Amino acid sequence: MKRVTAIITCAGKGERAGFGYNKLLKDLGGITPFEKCLTSFKGVKEIDRIIITCSNSDFEIFKAKCEGLSISAELVLGGKTRTESVYNALLKTDDDDIVLIHDGARCFITEDIIKRCISSVKEFGSGVVALPTTDTIAETDGLGKIVSTSRKDKYAVQTPQGFISGNLKKAYAMIKPNEEFTDESGLYAKYIGFPKIVEGSPLNKKLTRPEDFTISENVFVGTGFDLHVLVENRKLILGGIEIPHTKGLLGHSDADVLTHAVMDAMLSGACLGDIGRHFPDTDEKYKGISSMKLLEEVVKLVNKSGYKLKNVSSVIMAQKPKLAKFVDEIRQNLANALSVDVNSVGITCTTLEGIGTVGREEGIAVQSYCALIKE
Repeated sequence: MKRVTAIITCAGKGERAGFGYNKLLKDLGGITPFEKCLTSFKGVKEIDRIIITCSNSDFEIFKAKCEGLSISAELVLGGKTRTESVYNALLKTDDDDIVLIHDGARCFITEDIIKRCISSVKEFGSGVVALPTTDTIAETDGLGKIVSTSRKDKYAVQTPQGFISGNLKKAYAMIKPNEEFTDESGLYAKYIGFPKIVEGSPLNKKLTRPEDFTISENVFVGTGFDLHVLVENRKLILGGIEIPHTKGLLGHSDADVLTHAVMDAMLSGACLGDIGRHFPDTDEKYKGISSMKLLEEVVKLVNKSGYKLKNVSSVIMAQKPKLAKFVDEIRQNLANALSVDVNSVGITCTTLEGIGTVGREEGIAVQSYCALIKE
């Protein structure tokens, strides 16, 4: 089976944003666009490898961000243009690889779109995410005068854009010195063939100008972290799902560390304290209780305070067991409990390479983020 490589372009300066530094490092309420984008791709089990293009000045910063998220990604120095940057990354891939080229500034990309892009490449050899335009598109004479207008068969091109690496390399090799391409779809269409469209989303917008980075006043970001020790003679419960393992997590309740982190993120975003305040481990009525029942109570508390969950994203840090095959079931179970679409629940899994409490298989930790809308 072909290896799937995601190439995330982060080498631009983002001058139109006007921050004086790489716009992908702008804080968005506790998380940067780069981190949000990276975790989205890491959460897709079909992705085998991630390559990040970046400038020399940002290299160490992006490297530290990857390490902080415990995500293994290869960093490649970009060129003077987007075209050069992508080509530098392509050279790191095999000709039969499926490659997805994605702008790091489109940090709201969803797992569903990524998967459909991969499927399109497998079936058609290409898959370019695009959205039918609702605006009439004007063609000008270059001097500010409209020559013609149309909306029929017009699409706003997004990313990711997926191809077979060897075919895209051929297209790059054919670029003439005076030619400029703003993305891979135009290059591919000219030299290889007409790429297949994959339906995109209005939410998959590109952060470009300062106003794009403004968090709406009615959106609140919460964060939660939890760690539980692994012991014998306990069930391992994550997101309400029992995971087969020789050990389970120690705690007053069922010790569902994932659900605990999600609850704390929601309570934090709504300024309602933490789970210890609402469900103290000194209260016998919570002994052995399912954390999913506690999550139901948290949802009620948050809703009663005037908030509604928009999305939640979590990274599970566990050396063992391997959790990838359980992620979809866990996501669906949490989505049901939270009354949100499954695409609003993001989960990634990582090891800590044998380092620390998690790495020594002494415990499992989870970091969660959520966005709440103030109604």
